[in-house]
Amino acid sequence: MATSAPAPGDRAKTITWSGTFFSSLSGYTPKTLPRDLVAGLTLAAIAIPEQMATARLGGFSPEIGFFAFIAGSVAFAIFGANRFLSAGADSTITPIFASGLLLLAATGSPQYAGLAATLALLVGAILIVGGLLRLGWIADLLSVPITTGFLAGISIHIIVSQLPGLLGLTVDSGTLLQRIAIIASELGRANPISAALGLTVLAVIIVSERISARVPGALIGLFIATACCARFGLESRGVAVLGAVPNALPHIVLPRIGFNDMRQLVPLALIITLVIMVQTAATTRSFLSDPGEPPLVNRDFIGIGAGNIVAALVGAFPINASPPRTAIVEETGGRSQIAGLGAAALVFLLLVFGASLLAKVPVAALAGVLIFVALRIFRVPVILDVYRRTRGEFTLIVMTMIAITTLPMETGVAIGIALSLMHGMWNNTRARAIEFERVPHTSVWWAPNPKVPGETLPGVIVVAFQAPLSFLNAFGFKRDILNAVNRHESPPKIVILESSSIIEIDYTAAAILADLIRDCQARGIVFAIARLESTRALEAISHFGILDLLGADHMFHSVAEAITTLSSKSP
Repeated sequence: MATSAPAPGDRAKTITWSGTFFSSLSGYTPKTLPRDLVAGLTLAAIAIPEQMATARLGGFSPEIGFFAFIAGSVAFAIFGANRFLSAGADSTITPIFASGLLLLAATGSPQYAGLAATLALLVGAILIVGGLLRLGWIADLLSVPITTGFLAGISIHIIVSQLPGLLGLTVDSGTLLQRIAIIASELGRANPISAALGLTVLAVIIVSERISARVPGALIGLFIATACCARFGLESRGVAVLGAVPNALPHIVLPRIGFNDMRQLVPLALIITLVIMVQTAATTRSFLSDPGEPPLVNRDFIGIGAGNIVAALVGAFPINASPPRTAIVEETGGRSQIAGLGAAALVFLLLVFGASLLAKVPVAALAGVLIFVALRIFRVPVILDVYRRTRGEFTLIVMTMIAITTLPMETGVAIGIALSLMHGMWNNTRARAIEFERVPHTSVWWAPNPKVPGETLPGVIVVAFQAPLSFLNAFGFKRDILNAVNRHESPPKIVILESSSIIEIDYTAAAILADLIRDCQARGIVFAIARLESTRALEAISHFGILDLLGADHMFHSVAEAITTLSSKSP
């Protein structure tokens, strides 16, 4: 696997450790430092409330979210490649691993924290191995409809989990539907002041983003809500606050890893890793370090993997790439990971000198931040566009969303992955051989077009197969070609397979293709292949013995060449 071809969109060269460290600083000049510092300040203003809120979403105290951000930022700056990418606690993966960990330990318990750190260690190791083995193509296993349905389900989970904090209610853990039922029954006991604070924060963020993505709406809203809480003594009126946040600093803590813990966490780690791969690849490809160069997706897997390992060592939880924060770095003029390191330094200073300032932060304010994040990842425009264009793939969105919201979340994600793979396989099974026609007055052979009447030649059949030839469709391929042969009143003398779209041939398909060639030869039909352009397919027909069976003189660069050559040899 280490010698496999590079993933699409990844630079075609082997990953080595030479020049790997701090690669985003290559060619760095001091004149860009002011822009990076401004970007880092803006990133910190966005990240501080978001990391606090995401930590609470996972069942951790706020400072653990800061640990995760510092670990992700520093490790990615050292090992990653993308100049803009921001790593840290992420609301996409947090509900998934929190749901899985709840089955093993109680939220807030030492065992829960230990399992989270162990999970981060496993995820980091898998990501690094995946990057070294150039497995960036795995990120393409989830289609856009599946990813959209997955994010919609995550969004619903986040909103439902944060409504109690927004409304000042206490809701015990349960399934999503159970929590919705409890919230509905308890609405009469909601704290209007708490709800007003949370909705104010939400409104400030929405308005700030409309003005400019550079405006730190979450921090502004958090400051307003905290100031109101401190000034008017809203705690005495039932508004819940964070309370004392310890002045703890990141320090190395080796996770206690037992075999039983590892065995239970591996399936969850694989699911989390796939989600991280998808999001990291999407972020890397969307924010190119160098517009003239392809993205180094596999290198960035290593960077995020290293971030997860460092997060585990400081007692945090799995981290991920963040598309919104990465966009902030680019939009504010950041030119390297100096921006991420600057933001991490500011968060560290907050931990050292300003942790006490967080004690009066209302829980409802953090709920408002997370509800905004949830609304942002619920991709309504994409859902509507898919609905208009393809009802079948819209069904995939709905099915994935239902699976995520009604089943244990890691099960729902696994179902989404399975649906994506099944959809891809189903598309391959639908491929059919098409009988081509010649465009009049040309040598071009093309699929039948009702607007452009084509023509055929007596005794010649030209068929094309517009998909990789594999075990999924090979039997249908053979059946379609034999049906085309049998449809003609007089048996054809020549069958030409136009192969420009056949980019791969597997073992099963090669055996069936060989059977088809023998069948035609037994009937006295000359079989030829034209325009087989894929190097992998050419290697396959040679390796599997098809070239020997067919004969090199029956391989042609074009259909016209095949017809001219073979017709002159026919009796």
